[in-house]
Amino acid sequence: MTTERAQVSKLGKEWVMAEVDMHDDRLLPPEASVRTVARELYAQVRDLPLLCPHGHVDPALLADDEPFPDPAWLFIIPDHYVHRMLHSARIPHEELGLVDVDGEQRETDSRRVWKRLCENWHLFSGTPSKIWLEMELAEVFGITTRLAADTADHVYDELLERLAQPEYRPRALFERFNIEVLATTDDATDRLETHQRIRDDAWTGKVIPTYRPDKVLDPDQPTFHASLKLLGEVTGQDTMSYIGYLTALRQRREHFRRMGATATDHGHPSAYTVELSETDAEKLFRRVTEGEYDATDAEQFRGHMLMQMAKMSLEDGLVMQLHPGSVRNHDRRLLDRYGLDKGADIPGPTDYVNHLKPLLNKYGNEPGFTFVAFTLDEAAYSRELAPLAGYYPAMQLGPAWWFYDSPHGIRRYRELVTETAGFYNTAGFNDDTRAFASIPVRHDVARRIDCGYLAQLVIEHRMALDEAHEVAHALAYGRAKEVYRL
Repeated sequence: MTTERAQVSKLGKEWVMAEVDMHDDRLLPPEASVRTVARELYAQVRDLPLLCPHGHVDPALLADDEPFPDPAWLFIIPDHYVHRMLHSARIPHEELGLVDVDGEQRETDSRRVWKRLCENWHLFSGTPSKIWLEMELAEVFGITTRLAADTADHVYDELLERLAQPEYRPRALFERFNIEVLATTDDATDRLETHQRIRDDAWTGKVIPTYRPDKVLDPDQPTFHASLKLLGEVTGQDTMSYIGYLTALRQRREHFRRMGATATDHGHPSAYTVELSETDAEKLFRRVTEGEYDATDAEQFRGHMLMQMAKMSLEDGLVMQLHPGSVRNHDRRLLDRYGLDKGADIPGPTDYVNHLKPLLNKYGNEPGFTFVAFTLDEAAYSRELAPLAGYYPAMQLGPAWWFYDSPHGIRRYRELVTETAGFYNTAGFNDDTRAFASIPVRHDVARRIDCGYLAQLVIEHRMALDEAHEVAHALAYGRAKEVYRL
């Protein structure tokens, strides 16, 4: 812990460096009897290996194993949680080091980007981003100095010093984080050459792909036609014919499976599913590929293709994940200038009961099919998703996701789903992150909150202590291993 002084907080007439309190009981329940049980449960699971079945880390990070260039590239530039909050305070994206669609980076001074975050650190008070970043700095890098305008240079220099050391390179951190499996998210057209480099290396870290075909299933994607053409080039199939298109999708799934994939992922606007006749499907495919379609056609096509993906999952055993309900790229200006996934995504309401009925009626009772559903519509947890997962054997609930991957969000999730779906119809935890260094702290937050929830059940005499230990292990490790077949 550093003793250097900085102008951060005023005590009497003297300015002293403020430090973050990494209390051992952080995020555990405040009531003494509950906290005692939570401590015991947490002690059992805190050091379990990390299973990361869904995330967005670039596999090249681990294939290349190059040092992280600087703090901005590690903590800010890849993190859309940070972008959106700073943008809400009228800080332009070009001042945050983002690279635009033409490959230009307006702000190339990473120290200045870092200062932008530190100068506006107050914006993050009460947010999970603040918890994650402070835990990363303290537990990964050994830095407990509180971020502020006056500490920006000090912390930046400390981080630069750490990042230059071999033990802070990506593979060394992967091993220190105790990651057992890390799944990335990869386009259906990705040849997975980066994954092949990792497999060919002597390094023993397990990194697997996840099949994400959105760009070739959604006609509203801006690169839909270009992606269809690339799909044809990669597979040698005629992807302008419906039969060739389906054959190409199956072919790519098999390649992903051979490369270690255990799951697919689908980020559709809604959970709508529908099964069309082959004749109607061919006609619809012709309309969307020729650009002669409307919004209803696009939704019909996505819904039909989700049914096709479920059918293929039953055939090849890949777990099917659905992440609906995000109104993506809400800010058209941001999309046009900086592209996808830069923070302007907004949750929207989702109908699961009616929209998933075709899929679950056909495949929900199949023993070889696993379907993991996520939501950004918290109202759907107790009203729709928990009852569905509490009935259909094939369905599992994904963890609190995105906007609700937070201490209160995880707690609400448990409160809303457990009485109807139980614990063993949920899929454990996944970190869903692009920010590599946040992986262990996100898992730690979830483990602390889950142990607090279980401790409350023990104190209320609703669960025996030995049962709570079993469930805590399942939520931290066992469920993800079983559901995702890791």
